[in-house]
Amino acid sequence: MKKFDQHLTVIKAMKASDADFRLINLKARRKRWLSIHLWLGLTLGFLLAIYGLTGSILVFHDEIDEWLNPELLTVVPPNGNQPYKPLTEIIEAGQQAIPKQAVHVYSDYPRNDSSVFKLSYPMPLAGVTENWEIYVNPYTAKVLGKRLMSSSDSAIPKTFIGFIFELHYDLLLAPEISPAIVGFSGALLIISALTGLIVWWPLTGRWRQALTIKRKAGTERLNFDVHKTSGVYSSLIMIPVLFSGVYMVLPERIVPVVELFSPVTYRYWFSSTPEPSLEPISMADAVTIARQRYPKGRPHWIYGAPGSTDTYTVCLNSVDRPGSWLQRVCVVMDRYTGKVLDIDDPAEVTATAGEVLTQWQWPLHSGQAFGMIGRLSVCAMGLACPVLFVTGVIRWRQKRRAIRKKRYKIEIGIKARKASGIRIEDLDPKHASPFEQHR
Repeated sequence: MKKFDQHLTVIKAMKASDADFRLINLKARRKRWLSIHLWLGLTLGFLLAIYGLTGSILVFHDEIDEWLNPELLTVVPPNGNQPYKPLTEIIEAGQQAIPKQAVHVYSDYPRNDSSVFKLSYPMPLAGVTENWEIYVNPYTAKVLGKRLMSSSDSAIPKTFIGFIFELHYDLLLAPEISPAIVGFSGALLIISALTGLIVWWPLTGRWRQALTIKRKAGTERLNFDVHKTSGVYSSLIMIPVLFSGVYMVLPERIVPVVELFSPVTYRYWFSSTPEPSLEPISMADAVTIARQRYPKGRPHWIYGAPGSTDTYTVCLNSVDRPGSWLQRVCVVMDRYTGKVLDIDDPAEVTATAGEVLTQWQWPLHSGQAFGMIGRLSVCAMGLACPVLFVTGVIRWRQKRRAIRKKRYKIEIGIKARKASGIRIEDLDPKHASPFEQHR
């Protein structure tokens, strides 16, 4: 019986040593992941802070823009359930307010009863192209005013929200290089977020400590806990938002990868077939065609078709139908015949998994897929980005300071021993060489 107990003790000791050995290996691997996370954070953390802060503002860009420019962007709804003026009348009013060489390329339908129609016009001038917006009261078709949004001879947009959008979307860089830089940095930030989760994972199972901030902690521990907790909670939203951002700036790179697993149709790749005998349909006609298919939907974005092979695209919100949580659809149609070429609708029977994935990207990125809760969540995640960058830099400086302090103490100790003539081997035999240990 005594031998059996001894044997059992040996087995337990071996199991314990195996567990310790595994833990040592896991910690060694985590240290390597920590190095990757550290350098990605230091090199790209400032960009993450820019993307996050600007993204938080853009979640509520309509509300902010209306608050800053109420006389241009808001109206007082008339008493009673008065309908909007016909879209043709509204577009005609906008066209009368701008020179004839301006081309109507885009309309933004009022988002609620107190908002205006926004009509966008690029206007070619001598050597430059100016982008203007005209604002029309939907109930009276009266032009409320216009704004110069941007000009091709300047990288800085003319409005606050325009500046924030360009900073978020392309970092105010030239269009030839901005998609690659923004997309590549977004992909690396996804890796940074994933390595952060690996480093955070509690190897010893102390989940409460890993998920909370320690009460009455010192400054250094508080900074570490803030970085840790804000990182783990925000990453649940940050990773899909970063992926959707990469998709939107580099669709020509992402869609082929998705197609390896599931077929995808991308609405921007469709084109109209020129018909010399036919006059192009109007933007109002395109909206009518889209609403015939989705009569309960509220038009939102209306993309015009100024070029001979361009298509009309009408995106509608609040399309409540069975089969999809997402209440947003977009209808693409030929500019000559009005024939529907493509529909972004996850509830369609023919929609593939790849199409559903791509159709969710904008609603996920903006938070609109889940209403106000989704928008607030994306906004909070964006605000966490500069916190992660600042606390990460502070943590890195704290560790560097600790390493320098430790090295300094070692150097002082060595100098003191040399000055006193005491060898380190005389103080502790285990520091001596193998020969000196057995002499």
